[in-house]
Amino acid sequence: MAARAATSDTVLGAAVDVARDAAVGVAGVAVGDHLGFRLEGERIGTHLFESLAPGYRGWQWAVTIARVPRSRKATICEVEMIPGEGALVAPPWVPWSERLRPGDLGVQDVLPYQVDDARLDQGYEQTDDQEADRLAIWELGLGRPRVLSAEGRAQAFARWYDGDHGPGAPSARQSKAQCSTCGFFMKIAGAGRVVFGVCANEWSPSDGRIVSVDHGCGAHSETDGPRAGGEWVQSQPVIDEYDLEVVETHQAADSTAR
Repeated sequence: MAARAATSDTVLGAAVDVARDAAVGVAGVAVGDHLGFRLEGERIGTHLFESLAPGYRGWQWAVTIARVPRSRKATICEVEMIPGEGALVAPPWVPWSERLRPGDLGVQDVLPYQVDDARLDQGYEQTDDQEADRLAIWELGLGRPRVLSAEGRAQAFARWYDGDHGPGAPSARQSKAQCSTCGFFMKIAGAGRVVFGVCANEWSPSDGRIVSVDHGCGAHSETDGPRAGGEWVQSQPVIDEYDLEVVETHQAADSTAR
């Protein structure tokens, strides 16, 4: 018959002062009231004490003690601080590759390789058929190990469309014409060409960036700014033909007259 597991240990449970002295030896005056004892296994248990260390509210000093068979003396195994109920603890550890967000990558940083990336699909692989490989690599521009998947394209399109170069941007709401009608709008290749292109106008705030066809700005090729006018509206001149000045004329004297 299997031996029944121990549920209590009188010697270890009574060794409160031994455990406190060990905790004080590590933490000094930062050891508070005794909070209890728990049996970890046969002839081994842990005494818990309140931690008074600043900044560690709710934490506890845990002193693990043990004894050899038939011994009436407890010995110290280890002393450590552990979080209790309501203790302030750090959030669960997240790998660096999962903590990164767009914009976090520095100039000299390198992203970790992700084997299973839902945004990517398997790209074209070499077939050893010289003609087929030449067509795929040189004429179709493939030859990459992985290419964008449908999910990857959808995420990119949604991010671009909802960003600063989509129809919701302040410049687009105030523009009188869309990028689709601008001479500087360059369509991109692939599935995104029906929605996106690249701005090629150096005067535009979107120069060199992906813009949606319904984006817009004040640098549109077919728009014009207001022209300066006079300080008043010039009217047409009015001629009053009924107000005439009558001038009397005299016939010149005949020079032959005597």
